[in-house]
Amino acid sequence: MLDLICVSHLRWDFVWQRPQHLLSRFGKQYRIFFVEEPIAVEADQTARLEIRQEPNNVTVVRMLQPMKEPRWIGHNDPLTMVRYEILLKEYLKQAGVKNPVMWLYTPMAWHFADTIPHQLLIYDVMDELSAFKGANTKLRDYDKKMLSKADIVFTGGLSLYQSRRESNPHTYLFPSGVEIEHFATAAKRSSYACPEELAALKSPILGYFGVIDERMDLQLLAVMAEARPDWQIVLIGPTAKIAPEELPQAPNLHYLGMKNYKELPAYLAYFDVALVPFAINEATRYLSPTKTLEYMAAHKPIVSTPIRDIEALYSGVVRIAGSCEDFITQVEAALQSDPAERRAKEHQLLEKYTWDGIVQRMQQLIENKLEKKPVRAQEEAHEVSKWA
Repeated sequence: MLDLICVSHLRWDFVWQRPQHLLSRFGKQYRIFFVEEPIAVEADQTARLEIRQEPNNVTVVRMLQPMKEPRWIGHNDPLTMVRYEILLKEYLKQAGVKNPVMWLYTPMAWHFADTIPHQLLIYDVMDELSAFKGANTKLRDYDKKMLSKADIVFTGGLSLYQSRRESNPHTYLFPSGVEIEHFATAAKRSSYACPEELAALKSPILGYFGVIDERMDLQLLAVMAEARPDWQIVLIGPTAKIAPEELPQAPNLHYLGMKNYKELPAYLAYFDVALVPFAINEATRYLSPTKTLEYMAAHKPIVSTPIRDIEALYSGVVRIAGSCEDFITQVEAALQSDPAERRAKEHQLLEKYTWDGIVQRMQQLIENKLEKKPVRAQEEAHEVSKWA
């Protein structure tokens, strides 16, 4: 088997999203080494690697870094990174890793590509990280550096593809995918016992799952909760970069915290309407939410704010609302909608965007590069036309 080293800004055991879906499938062809950001430990400890085995041939690696005052470190602390690279190279040598494929999810990890020998460099742009709250000011420069160095660039949405394609001729569009069978059972409530947190709630239940951070339209949630006190608005997921006091509070707003990926269908089954309530700002300009297709696999009516990629790819199925008032109107229409009217379009989109299909197409591109097979411009254009 070939070896694949992935350096990510995300934790493997965080919300299950693009890296986990892709790499767990690539584990059929590769030994996967998923390198996380360092984590701070007490100052009297020794810097060392923590190694954890996960299913699907995935090994999670992260460095434990002693610090006087624990804080987030990231892949951008120079002294920490030098030590991390030394420890990582020693470990990879012991594991028998030779001539791996290198896959980066954050441009802040560019130095790994400079110090660890590899035969192919993949840069997977899943988010516009430079637009996130608290983003490092050097992210845009490092992004340009990665685009110039990468043998292959994957992008996680149409807007990201359009913003990167001029910088690297080997840039490919691969929007978010879906594991249809995992969520399809949520189309019927009878498939699951009602989760305890939802048991006391009366319909209609409006639901969201995913990270709750600065991209969320908090005003929309507050307005909707006040305007329709009979609607139960359920938000599932961890809170990040938002203080608890910033979250709107109301008797019909329910924050359930993070749930395991395996648990999500049981909650989704009891959603009457699925929500994508993101704010329209710089942080969401290039967003292509994975949850949209997951909702769709359960055949739930979906209402979203006007996220560009959702409008471009799913507007035939997803209801789009540009204001708080319009969002409420669209939810009301969704509650009265007939699922049968959406089924044909939903099936067509779902078959187009499966994670298995995405990995198969990515794998072919990687193999062509490894075998030094030329890829004609019209073939790259055709790859885009499959999605857009």
